[in-house]
Amino acid sequence: MTDQWVALEPGADPAAHARMLRRAHETFTAVGTVPRPVRSVVAESWRRSARAGVGPDGTADVDLVDGDLGAYRAAHPLARVMPVFRELLGTFAADGEHLLAVCDAHGRLLWVEGHPTTRRQAQRMNFVPGARWAESAMGTNAPGTAVALNRPVQVFAAEHFIRRVQPWTCAAAPVHDPRTGRVLGAIDITGGNGLAHPHSLGFVQAVARAAESHLALLTPPERSCQGTPELTALGRDEALLLAAGRKVRLSRRHSEILVLLARHPEGLTGDELQCALYEDESVTPVTLRAELARLRRVLGPGLLESRPYRLTVPVECDVAVVERRLESGAVTSAVAAYTGPLLPTSQAPAVVRLRQRLADGLRAALITGRDPDLLADWAHAPWGEDDLDVWRALAAARPTAAVRARLTALESELTAPADWRRGGGRRGVNVGRDVTGVG
Repeated sequence: MTDQWVALEPGADPAAHARMLRRAHETFTAVGTVPRPVRSVVAESWRRSARAGVGPDGTADVDLVDGDLGAYRAAHPLARVMPVFRELLGTFAADGEHLLAVCDAHGRLLWVEGHPTTRRQAQRMNFVPGARWAESAMGTNAPGTAVALNRPVQVFAAEHFIRRVQPWTCAAAPVHDPRTGRVLGAIDITGGNGLAHPHSLGFVQAVARAAESHLALLTPPERSCQGTPELTALGRDEALLLAAGRKVRLSRRHSEILVLLARHPEGLTGDELQCALYEDESVTPVTLRAELARLRRVLGPGLLESRPYRLTVPVECDVAVVERRLESGAVTSAVAAYTGPLLPTSQAPAVVRLRQRLADGLRAALITGRDPDLLADWAHAPWGEDDLDVWRALAAARPTAAVRARLTALESELTAPADWRRGGGRRGVNVGRDVTGVG
């Protein structure tokens, strides 16, 4: 296979390949090993699915129905590009007896449209609006895996982890917010073996790019070119700064510095920044000054001052957005804005503390509120898949067989201290002034 994201190379025999995949799937579900002909992207997805407690005979849960589904869809950013999806993929889906599906960033299906007969067949496996098809809930499948990997992917026949999905073939591509780069969801085409062709993956990827371009056109010019700079640091190892119509992807160290300076508009001294950023006490002030000099060049003239180090204009950080919503009791919107742990690979002491406190605050609100949909969103996210306390709360609020099975598996597997389980990274050492500004 020359391209691991494509299910079949041109000229391959779909029937023979499907038989090979069924044997490989049986081997994996029986003994946990993956035969070599299986694509690496599929093998890795199978392993993630098994670790998430997905069973090969499972069924999708429907999280949203009726009015809740309608309200959620109407407020979702991808509602604005549904006309684009329908124009580019609708006729193709209807004529080819396929389905056009759109999911959110949690792998929850929002729209499923296309050929009526195919839709009725798909309903038997709960491939319907409102159903959760995240990889952590339904195993390997194109929309769920595309969101999990943030990559266009094609899934053919028994590459699907759930057996009842294996007669199908699908191709999906993630759709991003053109301003922040965040994954909004995915566009998917689902049908029979006729979709097992490189062209279908290229087609759905082109549709996703067209939707992103359309979203960019819908962005008001004044927000794109002026206004408060925006810093996106949740769920990213390297933060993204949007300022004066320019996107800047920052290095990890520059991301850490900017998060802390955005949090402290009054500024931080060199000593305070050094304690906040470096675990190693042998790091010299010269190292920090060199980093700040490089950051000043990245940001451009006039944005970063010294004595103390501070930003000359306010910067809106997504961390602050989540905190404000949480403090006001708007838990649903706080969870919607939380796209993952703050700079998850950072070991800067102040960032570690802030990351943990933000995750702890959200978890506490979710567990106290006992909303099964919000708990499920957290539990099925990558940062919550091993969160024992949240899974216990979810099992109490929504005691389905799948949830109880996952909870039982977690209770038997997890023996590490709670600080390592909760998605916020390890705790830092409290050195010097607490420049996180929390607590």
